[in-house]
Amino acid sequence: MKQVEFHHGMGDKLAYACRLLRKAYRSGARLVVTADMGTLRQLDRQLWVFDDQEFLPHVCTGAGQAWPPRWKDTPVWLTDAPEQAPEGRQVLINLGQSIPSGIERFERFFDVVSTEPDDRQLGRQRWREYEAKGWTVKAHLAQE
Repeated sequence: MKQVEFHHGMGDKLAYACRLLRKAYRSGARLVVTADMGTLRQLDRQLWVFDDQEFLPHVCTGAGQAWPPRWKDTPVWLTDAPEQAPEGRQVLINLGQSIPSGIERFERFFDVVSTEPDDRQLGRQRWREYEAKGWTVKAHLAQE
């Protein structure tokens, strides 16, 4: 049975995502972050500046774009097409508004929801969809 780690109540969803990515990267995980390209571009910019003492190696690319082979080893992928990420990625983090495609291939799956009313409503909808699929949803309330 699949499990979704549902992180909710984030005042700043992208800042939280940066901290979550740093923690996972430090543990040696290879990650994919998915959302719409506008959100991913904002996250890409934030990853460059959120910690002036550390850099998280990452690439940002969209569906249908050619991905150079040298990108394959980059530990953090930001993409709107997680099903196209290279094999060997253990963790998927969803910052988007719907359930991403291809989530079954990941060992761990996080869904991050902010305190914004629209995002909260869509998060509740995804929660119900995960449960309808028979998945376990484990809630984590923000501790920012």
